[in-house]
Amino acid sequence: LLQLKLWNKYRVSNIPSLIFIDASTGKVVCRNGLLVIRDDPEGLEFPWGPKPFSEVVAGPLLRNNGQTLDSSALEGSHIGVYFSAHWCPPCRSLTRVLVESYRKIKEAGQKFEILFVSADRSEDSFNQYFSEMPWVAVPYADEARRSRLNRLYGIQGIPTLIVLDSKGDVITRQGRVEVLNDIECREFPWHPKPVLELTDSNAVQLNEGPCLVLFVDSEDDGESEAAKQLIQPIAEKIIAKYKAKDEEA
Repeated sequence: LLQLKLWNKYRVSNIPSLIFIDASTGKVVCRNGLLVIRDDPEGLEFPWGPKPFSEVVAGPLLRNNGQTLDSSALEGSHIGVYFSAHWCPPCRSLTRVLVESYRKIKEAGQKFEILFVSADRSEDSFNQYFSEMPWVAVPYADEARRSRLNRLYGIQGIPTLIVLDSKGDVITRQGRVEVLNDIECREFPWHPKPVLELTDSNAVQLNEGPCLVLFVDSEDDGESEAAKQLIQPIAEKIIAKYKAKDEEA
């Protein structure tokens, strides 16, 4: 029972998994400890606490036409940090949708940028994949910065799209689900909803922690709406409780 509680509390979805915790507060310091010990075997960056996005991303970024710009150009925009690779079929499928979403959001006058963090296996593969993208990327050769971004968000699988607000704080880690569920981008920047309707694309969240699933008669729209109104205040109360403790709900 204790083991199951720990798996649920820290949202462990695969093994091996190494998570560093602040003993005095119990809060997660770093979710991706395996990358940490690989990149910092001497412990020079200990205690490996989270750093601001602007600090981790600092440096030159690329456009697919070869132009470079400084990461400071991202300031003041909502940002999608996109972890992806050409060898991964779900990544290529998401990229096609994301290109259209990106254009719609920009055309609507929103300040939005996407940062591609590659997990490709060669620079040639990176160049081929990046040629399809209208946004910016961390240079493939800058493996240290790509790894630090993976560590910052505890990336355990791809594709992953982390959406940040203009201050660099996380709005949602479920950018992939949001993009696929909101093709017209009407709900950008996709602040999390207390209650979701279960779909194929967001079902992955059932694996990330305790969930309350309420079954209703889908043929009766009135029942569905009444059920949502029943559990909405409960969900909002739970989210507020965790937000007050500065923890993920």
